[in-house]
Amino acid sequence: MSLFRKSLASVGIGAARVDAVVQHDVLIPGDVLNVDVQVHGGKVEQSIDNIHLRLCCRYEEEVEVSRGDSQHRKEKVSQTCVLADWSLPYAFTIAADEVRHFDVELSLPYNTPITIGDAKVWLETQLDIPMAIDPKDQDGLTVRPDPLMDGVFNALELAGLRIRQVECEAASGFALPFVQEFEFVPVSGPYHGRWRELEVVAYRDEESLQLWFEVDRRQRGLSGMLAGLLGRGELKRHCELPANLHPQQAGQQVLEFLDQVT
Repeated sequence: MSLFRKSLASVGIGAARVDAVVQHDVLIPGDVLNVDVQVHGGKVEQSIDNIHLRLCCRYEEEVEVSRGDSQHRKEKVSQTCVLADWSLPYAFTIAADEVRHFDVELSLPYNTPITIGDAKVWLETQLDIPMAIDPKDQDGLTVRPDPLMDGVFNALELAGLRIRQVECEAASGFALPFVQEFEFVPVSGPYHGRWRELEVVAYRDEESLQLWFEVDRRQRGLSGMLAGLLGRGELKRHCELPANLHPQQAGQQVLEFLDQVT
């Protein structure tokens, strides 16, 4: 019976499993994520080589794709970025029906994507079990804007702008391999009838929030304006807000800046 159970455990039946219990699943960039990693023993004793915990998101990158001949074209491909990770520094053995707990802290980078639109952030947990199928657990997280960015969003909304699309696009020269792009459309207020859309790229660090803007007054193609600008390293209309600025002041300064440059 023991040998039979071990054979079943090797293919995942009655094997050890892992759960990541998140203390707070609504976070803001820069927060510390506290996780209780729980390993539940299966029907037999098993060796665990390691536990891997990864905080992940996806972004889009344009890559050149061959069409099978001399022609090449560019396509957007989804890439996974590991924002933070943790591994257990030792192996252990878990007995049948035993439960082991591991307390883990992961720091969210300042530019962790805000989870609106198509932007997703998740926690992936994996057990490394020799000669067996490795159990996994995946948990989605909600990431809200930090107070400074929230102040900017509130000001844009009060000015009649609504978020239409949010994308994470590959970009070089930043701490992460991508930036998050927010596309707004004016539905009322002073910009209605003047602009077709406003695109915003945000980059946050300990000292400041940096913003780049592009205003479109006419019909354009399907590709985002900032995606092209990022690819050429020609971002314009740059505004920098100090980190200690009050959120309401941040929003007001952004509106004043937009009125000056547009």
